[in-house]
Amino acid sequence: MPVRGSLAPITRIDLAKRPAKTGLWGGLDPPQSPVFAVYALQLREFYYNLEMNYSQYSPKTVEDIIRLRRRIAQSGIPEKVTDVNLIVGTWNVQAFGGFYNGWDETKGSPKRNLRGLASIAEIIRLYDVIALQEVKRDTSGLRFLLSEFLGSDWDVLLSDVTAGDKGNTERMAFIYDTRRVRPSGLAGEIVLPPASRAGPVEQFDRTPYMASFSAGGMKFTLISAHIRYGSIPEDRLAEITAVANFTADEIQKRINETSEERNPIVLGDFNIDARGDNPLFQAFCSRGLFVPEQLNDLKTTYGTEPKFYDQIAWFMGLLDMEFTGRCGVIDFVGAVFPELSSIGMTFRASDHFPLWAEFSIDRSIVQMARVLGVDPNAPLPFVDIV
Repeated sequence: MPVRGSLAPITRIDLAKRPAKTGLWGGLDPPQSPVFAVYALQLREFYYNLEMNYSQYSPKTVEDIIRLRRRIAQSGIPEKVTDVNLIVGTWNVQAFGGFYNGWDETKGSPKRNLRGLASIAEIIRLYDVIALQEVKRDTSGLRFLLSEFLGSDWDVLLSDVTAGDKGNTERMAFIYDTRRVRPSGLAGEIVLPPASRAGPVEQFDRTPYMASFSAGGMKFTLISAHIRYGSIPEDRLAEITAVANFTADEIQKRINETSEERNPIVLGDFNIDARGDNPLFQAFCSRGLFVPEQLNDLKTTYGTEPKFYDQIAWFMGLLDMEFTGRCGVIDFVGAVFPELSSIGMTFRASDHFPLWAEFSIDRSIVQMARVLGVDPNAPLPFVDIV
């Protein structure tokens, strides 16, 4: 359904004319705003502390957002509730580097424009913290996304660019909502330890990145990786195995020694073609990493042949946070840039879909049950309290 009204096509963001942020609707009166019609079309509503005023979006961008919000609702991703839940995710945003500062198309490169950034921002707002892969040496697109679309309540942690041709001038990033998540101070790139009585160990083509955060009094650690693709699937096996071994041997050991690496969650683009009996997936899970079964049949890339490259996993028994059983992907193919081919869309949005998982960080029931000496897992642990 086209949204027109007072929305005029804006070719560039004019920062000097950008309206001040004045509450939830950015100064627009909701009943009279054409953007308000978006909410009437949805099965559910998502509310944002808007830094970017939607009235500056071009008509095609608004239409993308309307369709995208329908897909978001279909994905089942829950709303963020402070001190109750934590929404963690991962997304390989294809070649996330520079951008074209216009809503229209460009004959040059890069193809990602303001319309593409708007859709990326619409998705990232749903998360408390999300790991990004394929962030390039040029971070101008990422920085513009933060300052002009997400706003002052959002921040980022960045790794260095991995040197060498195999690194593909890529870096890792964690974008997080500062209203709900804080970095703990721990952040670093993973370097594999040397084997005993052996020469130097071959490192990752693109160095994995680890950072620790806190939310609602809970500390958690995210380990983001982008495994080499190679010419055949077997080329990926060594790095996938190295991630599984490192997290099992090193991270678990550190948890016993210090609280800095609490609640480790491994996520990213592992270039695993399929889950289940696939040898690459089996190698990923060989040391105890658990991928929720809700993700089993959900592809994570565009295309007619399902691919399951991206993963979110953790070690059972090592999480203080409770997995709620809710996780999924947001499939945006056909929702954004529908007039382009699927390949054309990927250069503006991405060729991968974002994954999400929800965790409970509300420990009040467990803590009160402990005080009263009752089982917090009982159906009605406080039924005797009158």
